[in-house]
Amino acid sequence: MAIPFSLPLIDDDVIAEVNDALTNTGWLTSGPKVRELEAAIGEITGTPVLCVNSWTSGAMLVLRWLGVGPGDEVIVPAYTYAATALCAMNLGADVVMVDVRDDFCIDPAALAAAITPRTKAIIPVDLGGLPADYAGIFAALEAARGVFRAGNERQARLARPLVLADAAHSIGGTYRGAPVGRVADVTVFSLHSVKNVTTGEGGAIALNLPEPFDNAAELPGLRALALNGQTKSAFEKNQTGAWRYDIVDFGLKVNMPDVNAAIGLAQIRKYESELLPDRRRITDRYQAAFADRPWAMLPVLDDAERRSSRHLYLLRIADADEAMRDRIIERISERGVGVNVHYIPMPTLSLFRARGFDIADYPKTYELYANEITLPVYNGLTDAQVDEVVAVVSEAVETTLRLGPDGPRSGTTLRLGPDGPRSGTTLRLGPDGPRSGTTLRLGPEGPRSGTTLRLGPDGPRSGTTR
Repeated sequence: MAIPFSLPLIDDDVIAEVNDALTNTGWLTSGPKVRELEAAIGEITGTPVLCVNSWTSGAMLVLRWLGVGPGDEVIVPAYTYAATALCAMNLGADVVMVDVRDDFCIDPAALAAAITPRTKAIIPVDLGGLPADYAGIFAALEAARGVFRAGNERQARLARPLVLADAAHSIGGTYRGAPVGRVADVTVFSLHSVKNVTTGEGGAIALNLPEPFDNAAELPGLRALALNGQTKSAFEKNQTGAWRYDIVDFGLKVNMPDVNAAIGLAQIRKYESELLPDRRRITDRYQAAFADRPWAMLPVLDDAERRSSRHLYLLRIADADEAMRDRIIERISERGVGVNVHYIPMPTLSLFRARGFDIADYPKTYELYANEITLPVYNGLTDAQVDEVVAVVSEAVETTLRLGPDGPRSGTTLRLGPDGPRSGTTLRLGPDGPRSGTTLRLGPEGPRSGTTLRLGPDGPRSGTTR
């Protein structure tokens, strides 16, 4: 059974909404569909919302609004996709990476130690859809309030670094009962093709700035900033007699087109009632199926304070190193099941290594990455398909843990069951046991119950019989 890792939901509702945008509105770029989508997301978050053409452009827009640039620092977790850092680097700011905790989210203690007078923003990541520890994050900022040095009037009004949530994964999640979007100062969602709600490419910014900011009053300026600093969209200028506009800032061009918004609009209307519960069904089924596997390290999906949007199922394999994890993935892929790894840590990527980042400085990040496998989660995945994923993953893990990626390693102990392997069983031993390709053939009844075969660095010593 071939099971892809991810599929976007393109159903009759999506097709009808896109057709409506193409045939009935007379408009393709930012217009009425975008405004409808912003309103629908705002009903979930309880905040003003601005839609843009990607998560990255949305985060850049917010940092640009804040005045972040050369000489400033932005703190991010080392365990995330590169866009979390690139949005700041593309504005000339310096990125400071800190380690994460066992839940894959930023460690507030590491964050607190990294704050300096140059820190202008923190970008915690709700990895997999699980909200970060925002109470711990805000506590760290409060403790360091005296350290903060504002670079402009807007930063002075905030009087501390901005908390910009990377909620690319977490639309529909909650923290202490509040929806993601109404927790951090500003939240940016991703509406990319693989996300819970998609517009093909896209993102959405939710404003939740504290007083003295007026979030509704800030929205028009941010909207203009997304349109080259222009005070009217092309749709608005296209209305009869409405041609006049102004340019009020050094803006970007990151607006979302209506034809994209139509896809997300069809999905968001049933997200909380149908699509999110369906993701819970899938991830709960994984959680129950792997609960009794001694090698399975289950992800945190919900806890006393947090409720995940179930974007990813981040399974970890106990006692597996990176090479074994990679071999497990190869075995799964050979069976036609698509899996992934979220993510390759930024300090291991060429761009960041060239700038002096070293994965040795982020031990928890590497520990999580080395044995993590992400399983398929998307609307339309059936119970039978979930069960097949469980079976294929389990077989691949148990085979690899038993044999190692290249056969048993030097010093491996193989314990044989009460009746031994069946007659004619062949055991191929890897390059650190007997020479590659060596076989051990067992007799009709196998070794006696409990027999142990110990393999030395050069294979069994002369005269060894078992």
